[in-house]
Amino acid sequence: MTLSPSLLADLSRIVAPDRVLTALEDLIPYSFDGTAAMQQLPGCVLFPRTADQIAAILKLANQSKTAVVTRGSGTGLSGGSLPSPDCIVLCTVKMDRILELDRANLTLTVEPGATTLQVADAAAAASLFYPPDPGSMKISTIGGNVAENSGGLRGLKYGVTRNYVMGLEVVLPTGEIMWTGNKCVKDVAGYSLKDLFIGSEGTLGIITKVLLRLIPKPAAKRTMVATFAQMDRAAEAVSAIIAAQIIPCTLEFLDRTTSIALKTTPKSDSPLDCEALLLMETDGHPAVVAEEAAQMETLCRKAGCMELRVAKDDAERSAPGQRPPFSLFRSGSRRAHHHPRRRHRSAQRARPHDPLRRSRRQKISAANRHLRPHGRRQPPSHLPHG
Repeated sequence: MTLSPSLLADLSRIVAPDRVLTALEDLIPYSFDGTAAMQQLPGCVLFPRTADQIAAILKLANQSKTAVVTRGSGTGLSGGSLPSPDCIVLCTVKMDRILELDRANLTLTVEPGATTLQVADAAAAASLFYPPDPGSMKISTIGGNVAENSGGLRGLKYGVTRNYVMGLEVVLPTGEIMWTGNKCVKDVAGYSLKDLFIGSEGTLGIITKVLLRLIPKPAAKRTMVATFAQMDRAAEAVSAIIAAQIIPCTLEFLDRTTSIALKTTPKSDSPLDCEALLLMETDGHPAVVAEEAAQMETLCRKAGCMELRVAKDDAERSAPGQRPPFSLFRSGSRRAHHHPRRRHRSAQRARPHDPLRRSRRQKISAANRHLRPHGRRQPPSHLPHG
């Protein structure tokens, strides 16, 4: 079964013909997300720009009994944006505006296609802080973060995306547009409908606006890495830190195998002569940061750490999720194999003598090139080379 020409014509009238992809070459990058070994071709890919367009698409899909799968940048690892056969993939990356930064109420209103990094940068420009930091924050969208309830390295202290969503505009499957939540913290009467949509992976409705809570930016931070000759010693250090009632901004445990897997360039200075390491970061008032860092160092040494290093500057102390301390995850090639364009090119190289694929590639519309693979131009890898 394929989508009928009449349905495609109706969809083109809603979003404009240049924002509808139907060619095989254009659909392949949207046939998978970051989930390994799962792939399915959709019937078409649409790039709406407004909630009204999304509402019209859903009404039309209801009439034609066509499945709709919402997609952001496709970096999810749970199959949340994986298409079903001959479905409509509704990609929201073109809805990427920062709509309002309300410094008085510490809120930010954005469209779902804005990247997590855009949100963090917009908050930082106002000397505020948006804590959730998924590992793909440079390309993952805030709509996808909400749909997946994304976390990150800062989750121990600051929580996950759900803790920072105050309101949502959602288009229901019937095409109705609904707003739930507001800027009032004590909005506690009745059902918390926004919490139903957070983490629902797009199964209950399509998010078109997100009202986010911001917090004051920490005045200071300190980042450290401790290495251990035994994994259980590192685990003991973690337990000791929590037992001491210290809640670090980041407290990540990595074993030797993981450290080796994440060392992606010879220039990386991540320590590998250990069985386990801890990444630790504390933030807040300068005096508190200094005290907590000293306590964590003492506890790590009591647990038998081999070496403890403190980041000397902002370059080494880059925010976890962008480039963790001491270049442990070198961004030049991290997860580059998940990038749709890379995977598509790999598939092409694997079958260089296939004339059918070669002829299909020649038919790619020049007008549609700017929409692949995530509705915006991408460099060869979605993470910059460091």
